[in-house]
Amino acid sequence: MKLISIVTPAYNEGKCVDELARRLAIVFDAYADRYDFEAIVVENGSADDTYARLSAIHDADHRFKVVRLLRNFDMEGGMCAGLAQVRGDACVIMASDLQDPPELIPRFIEQWELGYENVYQIVTKRTDNSLFRRIAAQIFYWLINRISDHPVPRNASDFRLVDRKLVDAFNAMPERNRMVRSMWTWVGGKSVGIEHERPARFGGTTAFNTLRTANFAVRGILSSSYMPLKVIPLAGATFAAISFIGIAVYATRAIFFGVPFAGFGTLVTLNLLLFGFLFMLLGLMSEYVGMIFEEVRGRPTFVVRDARGLDPVVDGEQRSIAQRIVRRDAETLDRVR
Repeated sequence: MKLISIVTPAYNEGKCVDELARRLAIVFDAYADRYDFEAIVVENGSADDTYARLSAIHDADHRFKVVRLLRNFDMEGGMCAGLAQVRGDACVIMASDLQDPPELIPRFIEQWELGYENVYQIVTKRTDNSLFRRIAAQIFYWLINRISDHPVPRNASDFRLVDRKLVDAFNAMPERNRMVRSMWTWVGGKSVGIEHERPARFGGTTAFNTLRTANFAVRGILSSSYMPLKVIPLAGATFAAISFIGIAVYATRAIFFGVPFAGFGTLVTLNLLLFGFLFMLLGLMSEYVGMIFEEVRGRPTFVVRDARGLDPVVDGEQRSIAQRIVRRDAETLDRVR
C-alpha cells in the first residue's frame, strides 16, 4: 500500500499534541485498508512538556515518530526538518495546534487520487485572529503577488498535501532563506485549493510575535523576487528626470522673471526627501546583502538533537550541505591547479 506521511512542527504544544495524535489516529484507522500512515512530529525546541508527551505517544503508537531539534528554528525550520525525513508517496504538512483540522486530510487525499499534486487549504475565515493580523495578511498577499513571478494563492495556508515528486524537489533546493508557502508555488505541479474555515487553537497560547512575523514577511517577499531591486534604477532615473526638469524651469524663470525667493527651505526639503529615499533604498539593498551572506555562509536551517522511530537519524539538510561544500572545495582546487 502507498504511504502517506504527516509532517507537523510542535513548539510549546504540550496541551495540543495528545488531542492531535488522537484525531490523527482516527483518520489513520479509517483509511487503514487503503493507505499506510506515518506522522513525523518535529519538537521545535519547546520549553514545556511537549517532548515528553510526544515520547509517550510514540511508545503507544509507533506510527507517530518524533524529531527533536536542538533549539527553536521557527516554523519554516521545523517544516524543513520534517520534510527531510519523509518516506511517503505523499506528505501532509499541518500545524500541531489543531487550527489545521486532521478531519480535512481525507478531502486532500481524494484530490490527490484525482491527480492533483499540491492540494492546499484556502482559509475562508480566521476565527481567533485580530483585525490587525487579518489586515496585515491581506496586505502581505497583495504585495507578494504583485512582485513575485510565482504568486501565492490568496489566503492559502501551509496546510496542504504534496506529492512525493514535489517533496523531493523541495528538499533539493539549497537556499537558507525560505518561505515554504511560496516555494511550493515555484515547484509547480497540478494544484487545487479546498476552502475551509480555520478554527481556534485547541489549547495553549500562540507564539505569534509581531516583530518576528514582520521580519519573516519581509524576508519571504524578498526571497520570492528580486523585483524590489528594480525599483532602484527606476527611482534614480525618475528623480534625475524630475531634477533636470526642475532645473530647466527654475533657470527659465530666473532668466525672464528673476529669482522670486531665496529658496533655502525648498533646497532643504528636497535634500531631506532625496536622502530619505536614498537610505530607504540602501536599507533594501542591505536586506538582500544580509540574505546573500546567509546563503554563502551555508548554515543549516535546522539541527537535529535526536529522533524516535526514525532509523537511522538522518539530517538530509546538513548532509546535502556537506556534499555541496566538498564539491565546491574540489572545484576550487581544480581551478587553482
